[in-house]
Amino acid sequence: MLKIEQQVSLQRYNTLALSSFAENFCQVSTESDLCEVLAWSRQHRLPITLLGGGSNVVLARDLSGLVVQMAIPGIELVSEEQDQRVVRVGAGENWHQLVLKTLEQGWFGLENLSLIPGLAGAAPIQNIGAYGVELSQYFLSLEAIHLATGEQRVMDASECQFGYRDSIFKQSGRDQYAITAITFVLSSKMDLCLDYPALQKALDGIDESELTAKRVSDAVCAVRRSKLPSPEDIPNVGSFFKNPVISKEQAETLRQQYPQLVGYHQVGGREKLAAGWLVEQAGWKGFKQHGVGVHQQQSLVLVNSGGTGAALLSLASDIQASVADKFGISLEIEPRVYR
Repeated sequence: MLKIEQQVSLQRYNTLALSSFAENFCQVSTESDLCEVLAWSRQHRLPITLLGGGSNVVLARDLSGLVVQMAIPGIELVSEEQDQRVVRVGAGENWHQLVLKTLEQGWFGLENLSLIPGLAGAAPIQNIGAYGVELSQYFLSLEAIHLATGEQRVMDASECQFGYRDSIFKQSGRDQYAITAITFVLSSKMDLCLDYPALQKALDGIDESELTAKRVSDAVCAVRRSKLPSPEDIPNVGSFFKNPVISKEQAETLRQQYPQLVGYHQVGGREKLAAGWLVEQAGWKGFKQHGVGVHQQQSLVLVNSGGTGAALLSLASDIQASVADKFGISLEIEPRVYR
């Protein structure tokens, strides 16, 4: 039987470094380990909480039942046909290291998603995206285990119901599945996505003939490091609020009052606004209180310097109310909150 520990501190298992304890805790590195521990939890009728890299959670309370930390490894080239490369990845692989590995192997597509924290298994839940690219563009399928029954499933993109930072795993499938592996369709041919203004600026001056996926990855890393603090230096979960998507008419009305409004046109005529700009304009940049605060360089990032999850969520609530009052826009918290 796998080792199950009691009253384990989760402070080192979440990038906000918030104090929280797991009533029961187990780390799994194989699918059979996971099946075994899930059967144990069902036998003891314990609720299950899954943790990956802890880079997209706010732990504002202790977690009862069983906390399972996913550590299933593996990067495998499943097939190659013409330019196509089908790659299967274990849920416990570090996401950024996976991106670097694919570039080393000449499997292209994920370069714009460099330096996103966390593990591969959490990526489909959030449908992670950055600099003009979303995971769903290169997704083929995933393997998952139904927590309540132990049934193993393979789910394609349509079943995952991907949306902007969204999937079935945040909606009707919330807390129902443990993702064990993801399969991507990558390419041996580079098809670089350079639409994002900040990325264009970072690559300015480089001759088009010299552009490579690795250079794009390096530029993405440089831009992210300039904007987002490393959780190793300052505990955080990256972007704390989703960029709100509003109607073209609402954006035009706001722009009449705020000409510097930062937004990006979306398919269907809607506009995605920069949540960080909204938070900054509402006066929160660099704010500190009760051991938590807003990063002094990036207003989209809330940081922890010794505070509690409750203090962080109280700050987030105040920011949401302030932005709603000033702009008439509701900000949605991006990480998963346990309160």
